[in-house]
Amino acid sequence: MKKYFETSKVMFKTQLAYRFDVITSVVLTVSKILLAYVLWSAIFGTRDTVSGFNMSSMLSYYIISSFLTQLDQSSVIGWQISEEIRNGRFSKYIIKPMGVFRYFTAQTAGISAFLLLFNLIAAVTWIFVFRIDFAITTSGWSIFSAFILILLGLLFMMQINYFIGILAFKFLDTSIFMMIKDNIVQFINGSLIPLTLLPSEITRIMTFFPFYYISYLPSLLLLGRNKNEIVPGLIILSLWNIMFGILNSVTYKTLKFKYDGVGI
Repeated sequence: MKKYFETSKVMFKTQLAYRFDVITSVVLTVSKILLAYVLWSAIFGTRDTVSGFNMSSMLSYYIISSFLTQLDQSSVIGWQISEEIRNGRFSKYIIKPMGVFRYFTAQTAGISAFLLLFNLIAAVTWIFVFRIDFAITTSGWSIFSAFILILLGLLFMMQINYFIGILAFKFLDTSIFMMIKDNIVQFINGSLIPLTLLPSEITRIMTFFPFYYISYLPSLLLLGRNKNEIVPGLIILSLWNIMFGILNSVTYKTLKFKYDGVGI
């Protein structure tokens, strides 16, 4: 366990040398909240509530969901794995005295931990800029459940990006898989619009998939909503993690034999 913790520490310190990446992450968080403010100001100009949200609660939702979305840095790892395989440099991970998936998970954890503080500062700053009545829940159960869902959600995103990354053992270009995944995830995890604005039938279907529980449900829980979905959410997200854990293990063991250690 110590070696993975040390890997996270190294990646945490490495981010100090890449200040532009930190600035970009903060700008993305700020931009998303700013665009939400402009959009919903126009919508709430003619009404008091939209699907049970008032202006303050809607902006609170966007601040929380934007913060949670920026915590997920696993897409970077997915691209890295694909590139290392294509260029013949993946051998160095195979010979490391660590599990490949656990090693990359530790890397991602280090990057996310470093960005945590800066994105939190950006989110809190906008609370004061917009003078939002930030109504976060005081329920310990909701906060704890949201925290567990966030961790499970980050683990799942690591699983799916790792899966796409190792597909480079078989496919020359995995960028199409990454782009499809990114476009789908941005919409169905509620980071673009709250899913409660969609027809109830569509939202009900989404509850069977993991993306509903990655940022949307934790955001609502932190606002004191949807407590009845906690237990189903924990079960469904755990099952998806188990399923992808098995899929990744089988896929890696099957495809790594196609790897010859030379670049394209």
